[in-house]
Amino acid sequence: MDVLRAPSAEAGTAADGGTRTVPWARWALLGAAGGAAAGSLVAGATSGLASYFARQVLTPVRERPQDLAILAVVGSGPDREIILPATAETTAPGVYSVYFDAGAGHARVGEVTSYSPREGTVQRKVERVYSGDLARAVRGWWGGSAYPDPAALGLAADEVRIAVEGGDAPAWLVPAAQEARTWAIMVHGRGATRTEGLRAVHTARSLGLASLLISYRNDGEAPHAPDRRYGLGLTEWRDVEAAIGYALAQGTEDVVLFGWSMGAAVSLQAADQSVYRDRIRALVLDAPVINWVDVLAYQAKLNRIPETVGRFSQWLISNRAGRVVTGLAAPVDLKLLDWVARSDHLAVPTLILHSEHDDFVPYGPSAELAERNPGLVTFERFSSPGHTKEWNAEPEHWERAVTGWLSRVLALPAG
Repeated sequence: MDVLRAPSAEAGTAADGGTRTVPWARWALLGAAGGAAAGSLVAGATSGLASYFARQVLTPVRERPQDLAILAVVGSGPDREIILPATAETTAPGVYSVYFDAGAGHARVGEVTSYSPREGTVQRKVERVYSGDLARAVRGWWGGSAYPDPAALGLAADEVRIAVEGGDAPAWLVPAAQEARTWAIMVHGRGATRTEGLRAVHTARSLGLASLLISYRNDGEAPHAPDRRYGLGLTEWRDVEAAIGYALAQGTEDVVLFGWSMGAAVSLQAADQSVYRDRIRALVLDAPVINWVDVLAYQAKLNRIPETVGRFSQWLISNRAGRVVTGLAAPVDLKLLDWVARSDHLAVPTLILHSEHDDFVPYGPSAELAERNPGLVTFERFSSPGHTKEWNAEPEHWERAVTGWLSRVLALPAG
């Protein structure tokens, strides 16, 4: 999922394509202006910032900021390594991706071979360059989708099309080793693509499940929503419903939904509202958005946006009067997306995997949902840095937790 960025007071962009941080010190000077004029300016600025923040949440971003400096690439062939600035994510164990050349280049990086806290750099093994000339790259971004397609996992797959509103949505169908009565449907997060679900395909296959890795509205592959805005789960679930319908038409009996971040919010709505909800056997949710109000408040704080501005942004998103600035065809009912408050409405066995160090979607609501509905919700805590990086940093933990839990829920034979 993309990290939201606040606008500057001038609403400009930084040189790297990201958005500059709000200089609140300048806004504080308005207090010295005194009188109604200053109050009017503050009110206007508050409204403008709230509108901008709401649009940032709802509008798909097509260009990712290349906010990772690629300091050097050394060696060649199997001995090639990449040197990057040391951060909590770039020094974490596991397998990740470095995207460069505006996303046209993609390299998979693995183990840390050298770490220099003094110099603030980390050196990692380059496992594979899938596209682009990494040696010439100078900037890019860090990602958790380590593989570009099922073939990179050594698996055959069919490219299929699923009929959705506005056209067809592409998907990968990775068959099980034998005929499968249950399919896993992988639902990626905000700003991500179907590659995000590749991390779970081997696990699903080990359980005898076929995997359908879908695209959905506004993700750059599936058709746009009519308003070209995210519904935060309240509209996207219909594309998941279409995917379930496709699976059932191919002869499967039921499905397990795997959802990452906003994809988890989408999956929860599908389990709540779809005509096929009785065919959903289980939910596996990685770093899920359990309560959008909590996430929006956290993001506002992260971007140093005053609490009142953040609350006004939520009002704009959830009320009909806000449509003129958000561009939404219909307001988003944030109460329907609060699964802590609606814990008794959850009727599907659910496994939540969430890191306590998630820097985008706090894990608190995940733990609270499990506490409120312990009969159906199992919470598995991780300690990996970053958002939706649980599998990347702790693959054995992730796969063991999912395999053990799904084996019990689906009543699979031992071994």
